[in-house]
Amino acid sequence: MPLVRIDHSRARTNSAAISDAIHRAIVAVYGIPERDRFQVVTSRDAETIVAEDAGLGFERTDPVIIQIFTQRGRSDETKQALFKEIARRLESVGVAGEDVFIGYVENGPQDWSFGFGRAQYVTGELAVPSSKEDAR
Repeated sequence: MPLVRIDHSRARTNSAAISDAIHRAIVAVYGIPERDRFQVVTSRDAETIVAEDAGLGFERTDPVIIQIFTQRGRSDETKQALFKEIARRLESVGVAGEDVFIGYVENGPQDWSFGFGRAQYVTGELAVPSSKEDAR
C-alpha cells in the first residue's frame, strides 16, 4: 500500500499519464491490487523544483520528483526493479531517464491510518499486506 507523491512542472501536460505509469509499475513489480492506489500529484511552477547534479555528470531538464512511502520488507533487488520499471514506463510517456528522481521511504504497519484516527493494521481492521517476496 504505497503512498506516492509526484511533483512535476506545469510544463508537463500529461499528469494523468505520469501518475498512471508510476502506478502500473508498482502494481507490476510489487503485485499490489490495481485499486490499492494512493497518490498526490502536484503540478507546480518549474522554479519551485530544484534538482541539480548529484555528481553523476548529467543535467535534468524537467524533473519528475517521486516519493514512495511504503512498508518495510522488500529487498534491495526488488526496489531496484521498481526504480527501473518506473523509469521505463515514464520514458514511454515522454519523461527522460535523467528527469526521473525517486526517494523511497519505508515504515511499519503501525505508521498508517486510513481514516477515523485508527491504525487499521494495528486494530486488525485490515490485514497487514505481504509482498510478493513473502510468498517465495
